[in-house]
Amino acid sequence: MSSYIDLKYISNLKSRLSQFKQKNDYLFNFRCPHCGDSKKSKLKSRAYLYRVKNDMFFKCHNCGMGQNLANFIKFIDPSMYSEYLLERYKKGAPATPKPQFDFKPAFEDRTILNDLKSIKQLDDEHPAKQYVVGRKIPSEFYDKLYFCDKFGALVNKVKPKTYGDKDHPRLVIPFYDTTGKLFAFQGRAFGKEQPKYLTVKLDENKQKVYGLERVNFQRPIFITEGPLDSLFVDNCLAAAGADLILKNKISNDQVTYIFDNEPRNKEIVKRMYDVVEKDYNLVVWPDDLRHKDINDMIMAGLTKTEVSDILNKNTYSKLSALTKLNDYKKV
Repeated sequence: MSSYIDLKYISNLKSRLSQFKQKNDYLFNFRCPHCGDSKKSKLKSRAYLYRVKNDMFFKCHNCGMGQNLANFIKFIDPSMYSEYLLERYKKGAPATPKPQFDFKPAFEDRTILNDLKSIKQLDDEHPAKQYVVGRKIPSEFYDKLYFCDKFGALVNKVKPKTYGDKDHPRLVIPFYDTTGKLFAFQGRAFGKEQPKYLTVKLDENKQKVYGLERVNFQRPIFITEGPLDSLFVDNCLAAAGADLILKNKISNDQVTYIFDNEPRNKEIVKRMYDVVEKDYNLVVWPDDLRHKDINDMIMAGLTKTEVSDILNKNTYSKLSALTKLNDYKKV
C-alpha cells in the first residue's frame, strides 16, 4: 500500500519537475529542483527518485542533495506533504499492494543491544575503536556507542526483510527517551556505504531526536543536525533529520539551532529560515569558517571551549538572525 501511495504522489509532482522521465517502475529522472541542475546544459537531468526496499528516496548527482520522498515532497509543496503523511500512515488504508513488512514495536528497552559490544569494550586496535578515536569523540561516550559487524542482520531482527543479502558493519548510535527507554537506533557507515546514516525506529510515534535522556530542559539547549556533533556541545540534542517539536518542554527563546555550515544547500537554508520564523535562536556561521560541522572543527584541532566560544559569538535571534542569514546564504 505504501508503494502505491508513493507512486501516486510522485505522479502528482511530475508536472512540477522539469524533464521528468520514468526509467522503470521505481526509477524516475528529472532536473534537480534544489540546485537547478547543470548550468551548462538544460538537457542534463541528474536528479532521481528511486526505491530502496519499500521506500522511495531522492538523490541529485549534481549538488549531492539526498532525502527521503516525504522531505522531497515537503520541499516542493508543504501542503501536499501534509496530505501525503496522512494518507501514507493512516490506519485502515485500502488494500492496495501490501508493504514488504508491517512493523510493530517488537523490542523494548536495551535488549536489542545485548549482543553488541560498546566502543569502550573493544580493543584499541579494533577498526571501529580507531574510527571513533580518530573523530575525537569524547571518551565518556564510548560506552554509549556500539559496534555491529552485520548491521543489516540487526535491522532485519526488528524489521524483517528490510535488508538484502549485502551487509556491512556500522557504528550503532542508540536513541533513548527522557525515561532512558530505547526507541530507535542509527547505523553510521564507516566507509562510503549509502545511505551514510540509517535510522530504525522502534516506536513510530516518537520523534527521531537524539540525546533526550541527557539534556536538562531547565537550562538553555542546543540542537545539532547529527548525533555525533551533539557530543561536543553541552546540553545538546540532535534532530537527526526530524522537524523537532519541543511541546511544553522549553520556551523557544531558550533553544539554539546549529546547522551544518552549508550556505549553498537550499534545504538547510530553508530550515534555517523556518527556525528564525519560529523565534528560535540560530547559529549563523562566520564567512571565514571553512569547516562543515562541529566534528570537523574538533578534528581540525579546535577545543570544545573554542567551539563553544564560536557558537556563542555567532548566535542570533529574530531580526538580527534574519539579517545575518540573508548575508550568509549562497542560494
